[in-house]
Amino acid sequence: MLIHSASQLLTLAGGPQRGHDLGKLGIIEKGAVVVRDEKIVAVGTTDELKNAYPDEPTLDAGNCVLMPGFVDPHTHLIWAGDRANEFSMKMGGMAYLDILAAGGGIISTVKATRTASMESLIAQTRPRLLRMFSHGTTTAEAKTGYGLQTATELRLLKALLALDDESPVDIVPTFLGAHAIAPEYKDNPQGYTDEVNNTMLPMLKEWWETHAPRLPLPFVDVFCENKAFDLEQSRQVLSKAKSLGFPLKIHADEFDNLGGASLAVELGAASADHLVKTSDADIAALGKSETVAVSLPCTPFGLAECQYTPARKLIEADAIFALATDCNPGTTWNESMQFVIALACRTMKLTPAEAIAATTINSAYAIRRADTIGSVEVGKQADMLILSVPDYRQLGYRYGTNLVKQVIKRGRVYSVDVGYYRTA
Repeated sequence: MLIHSASQLLTLAGGPQRGHDLGKLGIIEKGAVVVRDEKIVAVGTTDELKNAYPDEPTLDAGNCVLMPGFVDPHTHLIWAGDRANEFSMKMGGMAYLDILAAGGGIISTVKATRTASMESLIAQTRPRLLRMFSHGTTTAEAKTGYGLQTATELRLLKALLALDDESPVDIVPTFLGAHAIAPEYKDNPQGYTDEVNNTMLPMLKEWWETHAPRLPLPFVDVFCENKAFDLEQSRQVLSKAKSLGFPLKIHADEFDNLGGASLAVELGAASADHLVKTSDADIAALGKSETVAVSLPCTPFGLAECQYTPARKLIEADAIFALATDCNPGTTWNESMQFVIALACRTMKLTPAEAIAATTINSAYAIRRADTIGSVEVGKQADMLILSVPDYRQLGYRYGTNLVKQVIKRGRVYSVDVGYYRTA
């Protein structure tokens, strides 16, 4: 298939973009792409590729933007129930960590998720996943973390693998047994840390090798925060996971600066995520590392807070900066990376070009998939979007609407309608 007549083809070629290189879109005016066997085989102008591939079936981009599919590198996609009741409490002035300490927050979702069957979990998650897809997300990381017990955590992983099989979205799983202190260990956080290290992680390794032996090991993540896992407990979890061969991620500095970002750098984690209260020393460490700084601007927005990730400081420090939705039931139930771009431009002073790079090639690198997705380059997976607009700067400028007209996933074309997708 020859996709031709794009007003602007955003290639994002050249790998992850550090520091001030962020925002190099690699624009080809009147661009075109040739796709075969789910892969990109040629990239150039419409005239060049029409001449080189005169007999190729065609798809007219209609003088609209053609770009890579969004990669969402931090979601809590799978859970049961909702926490609409807590929204009123938060808007009434109650702090999130106080809600968590009172048995709400993550623990509230844990209670609902533990009692949900796998069929129910899949049924509740599927609409969220399809909304992501209809808004342009072609690959999404997805965490467990609402079980906080081995059996439920593994059931969440099994459900994610099933959704990956049935959905056009590629799901990259993360094990987050260390999301919060399990209610059974409320007064013994070290005891639960030991449970994660000595029971959950070894069983996860054995389970994965039996149930998904052909897939890469999932990431292992930890919520490094006051009233969750302190810095030493986070080190214990990630060090154990690393010893078992798991790639690493960390939640750090959402509410307090405990040093989690520097720990991520020290242990070679793929990413450190949230980074709202991150210190200058931690920012400097990220800038000298391959650990991606993943900002989740919808989370402070969802909590009605005013402080966001210091994105410009991270860029000045030469960090690899990415963006994600953090889609979850408690702080930000949002499936749209387009809204993330709009929010990042306004709250962290990113340009639309910087935000697009942070949601494509850099976010692909945050899940260590930049060699196959995140840009429009020969040899990569054919995951692309045709927008309904001729200028990429409409992303960020507009919000609260869906600018995606068609999604190309592994070379297959889907036309997007409100609330669902259909094969073109």
